[in-house]
Amino acid sequence: MKINTAKYLKGITGTDPLLYDGKFQIAFMGRSNVGKSSLINSLVPQRSLARTSRSPGKTLRMDFFLVNNQFYFVDFPGYGFAKVPGKLHDKLRKMILWYLMYSDVKNRLVILIIDMKIGLTEYDKTILDILNEQRISYLLIANKSDKLKKQEREKQLKITQQDAGNAEIIIYSTKENYGRDQLLGRIFSGINR
Repeated sequence: MKINTAKYLKGITGTDPLLYDGKFQIAFMGRSNVGKSSLINSLVPQRSLARTSRSPGKTLRMDFFLVNNQFYFVDFPGYGFAKVPGKLHDKLRKMILWYLMYSDVKNRLVILIIDMKIGLTEYDKTILDILNEQRISYLLIANKSDKLKKQEREKQLKITQQDAGNAEIIIYSTKENYGRDQLLGRIFSGINR
């Protein structure tokens, strides 16, 4: 289970033939500044594949990356406090909801990334509700675990598991590559099921 190649294909903002070409899609979602792009970069050979920024809200479309010439990583715009104008913020939110509820994409796994220190926000809970209602396969990733001490991590994990209805949670750190092998294993098993 290894990622050997990954390349940027294109960014889209709505319906596109790429969505329906039959390749499995791993959709990375989460609030702004949660580390979606950094997490994608931690999984692939080139460390600057997905664009990262110190200021949140830089991803403004669904960015498609072809991985191992077999499946896609899809980097979604962050939701929540993205520093973008109100109309654009609303458009990005609608794009995420459209992908989850109306796009008819069948072959997918959503990776919902949260900041372990903050836990589930109201936005995260809304996305979780939609994923459960739509019966979309997902994994919950508690990122930035390196910012917490072991006892704090265990406490936050319990709280998050309760808030998430005991969903499977992978503790992750892009800085330490903690949780990387576990996440890759789940991604490959999702693709191959």
